Amino acid sequence: MKKSNVLVSAPGKLMLFGEHAVLYGNPCIVTAVDQRVYVNVEKVGGESIKINAPELKIDNYSIKVSDLGGVDYPKEVKFVLKAIEVFFKKYKIVSGLKIDTKSDFSSLFGFGSSSAVTVCMVKALSKIFDIEVDNKSLFDICFKVVLEVQGVGSGFDIAAAVWGGTIYFVRGGKVIKPLKISRLPLVVGYTGIKADTTTLVQKVAKLYKSHEKKIGEIFASIRVIVEKAKIALENTDYLKLGELMDENQKLLEDLSISSIELGSLTKAARRAGALGAKLSGAGGGDCMVALANKSKTAKIREAIEKSGGVIIDVKFNTEGVRIEK
Repeated sequence: MKKSNVLVSAPGKLMLFGEHAVLYGNPCIVTAVDQRVYVNVEKVGGESIKINAPELKIDNYSIKVSDLGGVDYPKEVKFVLKAIEVFFKKYKIVSGLKIDTKSDFSSLFGFGSSSAVTVCMVKALSKIFDIEVDNKSLFDICFKVVLEVQGVGSGFDIAAAVWGGTIYFVRGGKVIKPLKISRLPLVVGYTGIKADTTTLVQKVAKLYKSHEKKIGEIFASIRVIVEKAKIALENTDYLKLGELMDENQKLLEDLSISSIELGSLTKAARRAGALGAKLSGAGGGDCMVALANKSKTAKIREAIEKSGGVIIDVKFNTEGVRIEK
């Protein structure tokens, strides 16, 4: 049923296993977190698209539909506008729109806000223009948007935003398998350093080019860890899961994408009783995760803070994209 106005939300993500290796065809495991992006889209007369995004300091930005694809977009709303461009072109639509966004995200943390806003935008457009889009089609459209903006990507953050929950994923959506998990007893610590994902991805790519055998072996080892972690998660085997987190962290250190700060926080968490700890995401800073028994959670949180980290309180395994109204 067509709607002239729709509010959609989608979650952020936290990578659990398989960083960087996922870009080379290996699987990863990602979970949706309860920090969400909200996008309200209204169909209006004329052929102008107006965007308000207060958190990004975008106030009544306007562009004509005829200019989509022909001008450089402001970086703050690049994913929103590219999503509209791709959707309108695919379904041969011309329409005015009024768009308002808000977010639970801090721009500091790498929780995947660009992918979440892309998913919200495409989902909202499908409702407004009464076009049936299932989850896989939604993923495919959004993945195209992200590739056109960034030039590279695996799509795991899009999958988390679309399906929610905790997902076993292979690049480009070749495999998207939601895992049956009741809870994830994790503590998230922020290093205080915003990660530069593009630079880190390029760094690993250069390493792979110059040391293909060695880096290929690291990726193969990460792949084995991901497969074991999938089983451990489904069996609620937290002892095994913690061991695998530590193994994954060591391999990420071998890729030279950890940092002094990440190392400090993961070691502090382990000393305080964490079952395992690793960086989460591209590395270089940003966040780490520790697996915590309930009895040790407070000590682990305290240890991370004493080592200079900031605790990020989020819930995991949360709902995917949804229509709010």
